[in-house]
Amino acid sequence: MSRDKIIVIDFGGQYNQLVARRVRECNVYCEIYSYKTSLDKIREMNPRGIILTGGPDSCYTEGAARCERELFNLGIPVLGLCYGAQLMMHVLGGHVCKAPVREYGRIEVTIDPSAPLFANVSEHTICWMSHNDYIEKTAPDFQIIAHTNDCPAAAMQCVERNLYAIQFHPEVLHTVEGTKILWNFVRGICGCAGDWRMDAFVANSVEAIRQKVGKGKVLCALSGGVDSSVAAVMLAKAVGDQLTCVFVDHGLLRKREGDEVEEVFGPSGPYDLNFVRVNAQERFYEKLKGIEEPEQKRKIIGEEFIRVFEEEAKKIGTVDFLVQGTIYPDVVESGLGGESSVIKSHHNVGGLPDYVDFKEIIEPLRDLFKDEVRRAGLELGIPEKLVYRQPFPGPGLGIRIVGEVTAEKVHMVQEADAIYREEMAKAGLDKSVGQYFAALTNMRSVGVMGDERTYDYAVALRAVNTVDFMTAEAAELPWEVLGRVASRIVNEVEHVNRVLYDCTGKPPGTIEFE
Repeated sequence: MSRDKIIVIDFGGQYNQLVARRVRECNVYCEIYSYKTSLDKIREMNPRGIILTGGPDSCYTEGAARCERELFNLGIPVLGLCYGAQLMMHVLGGHVCKAPVREYGRIEVTIDPSAPLFANVSEHTICWMSHNDYIEKTAPDFQIIAHTNDCPAAAMQCVERNLYAIQFHPEVLHTVEGTKILWNFVRGICGCAGDWRMDAFVANSVEAIRQKVGKGKVLCALSGGVDSSVAAVMLAKAVGDQLTCVFVDHGLLRKREGDEVEEVFGPSGPYDLNFVRVNAQERFYEKLKGIEEPEQKRKIIGEEFIRVFEEEAKKIGTVDFLVQGTIYPDVVESGLGGESSVIKSHHNVGGLPDYVDFKEIIEPLRDLFKDEVRRAGLELGIPEKLVYRQPFPGPGLGIRIVGEVTAEKVHMVQEADAIYREEMAKAGLDKSVGQYFAALTNMRSVGVMGDERTYDYAVALRAVNTVDFMTAEAAELPWEVLGRVASRIVNEVEHVNRVLYDCTGKPPGTIEFE
């Protein structure tokens, strides 16, 4: 699909995905690349604009992440954010040093409203600052277009060369008019048409899949989650009865979820799919016996998935393609899309074994963020109740059970999670909270139930509010709801005597426990 593209050059900052997500909100396609990406590759991609992200280094120190001076001479508009702004000034002849006053948090910034970057932005606007260094002297030919009480060069421009640099983070929601600023860059300065639309993506993807597959047979890894469901329906529209969807019940699903998946996608469901359910619970429990390390659990679950698919492929004959519901955050967080370190291995990216017995893997959602996947699902005609169901990780409860996974622990967390979801729905909170679930900790503690002393497990409840699942804040749930959930769990779930509520945001935590 021919489209305008903005590329984000990642210098290791925590908000790289958020920058790309905000650009896509401007209906402009965006991808993330490491700062080590060659200039030749950047030229080949022919982007309409380049955004340099923040990063943890001081740009003037030895070994700091850098970019070549020639990057600013390509004739492509460049916007530097935080570290990216400092690096631009440093490379082009300015001076960056330790700031006399560190700025962190919401800061009032005074901007020049005549600057192209700040069109329709308030002269005094609240922005999110996070820096120890500052730009003491701008590079030659740059004009200062914003300042704060402690930061004399909060934004700069060289309009003749289409180079812009801002010390704050427009991508985070704390920057009140950040979306306007990014819109001004990608739609105004870069001249992007804003034609990244989900209806066009779906239509083009279906046609591309049809052309790629030809007369081949396709095996789809169907978990019943949003991502794999959207991928399955997209494939069904493209290739029809050439598609077989294999649903592996690995025993790590939520309560009654296996049967619910079969009701939707099986023979009695609304979709024209070849559906195979594999009950492999004991097989997965055996593989996970004695394993406590989260990354190892993920990789074991991912590899066992593939082994099951290979066996099913042999039963149904030659299979040319394997479909997976990989989405863009999976790619980036697995260290494949930018410079950030691996946060976790995803079962459908980093967890794949070296050898896969298929001709090729098709990942139709690989370019999409989670909310874009949901929009694609609606475009495909998938019912809202499926599209907006609670997110569920590929490794399932395997990463919501801290430590070793056993059938007994799976039952405990299934029951606790079902109670939690039921009470959230009763309270009318099930649609207003971004994601919520129960996890089983590896902590055991003393309790008293009746007249007896107990020594049992603690369940942790998690609920977060998030737009894009890249950053999140703990949801402030009503105390009476938490109280009902806690009371029911300790009374109804055997071997649980304590319930905790996780108040950690992302960052520094992740949404899942492992």
